[in-house]
Amino acid sequence: MRALLNPVVVTELGLVMFRPGVALLPYFRRGRMLLENEPERLAGMPNGELPPAEQPLAEDPALAGVFENDAVLRRAGGINGLESWLESGTGCQWPHESWHAENMTTMRHAPGAIRLCWHCDNILREHSTEQLAGIARANCAAYILTTARRELGFDDSHSLTLPEFCWWLARYGLADVLPEEAARQVLLMPKPVIKSVTRELDLVPGMPQAREIVEEVAKQVLALRIDPETPESFMLRPKRRRWENEKYTRWVKAQQCMCCNNPADDPHHLIGHGNGGMGTKAHDLFVIPLCRAHHDALHADTVAFEEKYGSQLVLLFRFLDRALSIGVLA
Repeated sequence: MRALLNPVVVTELGLVMFRPGVALLPYFRRGRMLLENEPERLAGMPNGELPPAEQPLAEDPALAGVFENDAVLRRAGGINGLESWLESGTGCQWPHESWHAENMTTMRHAPGAIRLCWHCDNILREHSTEQLAGIARANCAAYILTTARRELGFDDSHSLTLPEFCWWLARYGLADVLPEEAARQVLLMPKPVIKSVTRELDLVPGMPQAREIVEEVAKQVLALRIDPETPESFMLRPKRRRWENEKYTRWVKAQQCMCCNNPADDPHHLIGHGNGGMGTKAHDLFVIPLCRAHHDALHADTVAFEEKYGSQLVLLFRFLDRALSIGVLA
């Protein structure tokens, strides 16, 4: 509960009194309350309970395409979830009629849906206008932000920030829908300066776009697929197939060496322990990042290497644990 109240200061007694009204009085019986100064944006609001916090992101033109994206709406609950959310509200959303019926329904209109009374629904059904699209667009934005705020653990008094919304998108594999301008704001990157005249001498390799950086950080490197009924599982002596995934080994190669934390040079496939052999090697999942020096040392004398740095199995377990923990393997 949030409320704006005028204090009555009793200087002689060192007391401050408030008159919340009958409706808000039960909240004061729950214990201590938090007091804050009135922010400037609420200066024009009347006394009493405040409505849920506004979401400035809903009016951000840079995010307009995000709220109209079908994948984002599906993740928030889809068109059916949007209609259920609209039905929980009150009042017809079409302001151009002098009379409204008491009963409400929803009308689907790209890119979302609109809450209408039966009277306005009969008038507007099968119509398609830019004004109706604007109302549907605002409903999509409000619904998506409400869902994101709830799933991030905030109550209705919280105004979602752009980094929080970006994290929600990245969390569900939707970082690619974030526009370049919004990605630059999240990464605190300045706007690119385009000069009218550029010398060839001044040409340098460009930095990656902010959107590409967000996608690279948020992307999932590998998704494991579980098949409990493979053909080989029904054979008495199945032929082993080596599991290969170049995408995963490239990611492993880009990590730090497990021994010295320097940039790795190779993804080392597990040797010994029943893995590897003539003309083959361990599965691509059983790899650890090693720099060139430690990779050569391991193959030159495996026993001495494991005595100094630990068993390959322990190093592999630690690396797989990290890959699972940061979402690379999922």
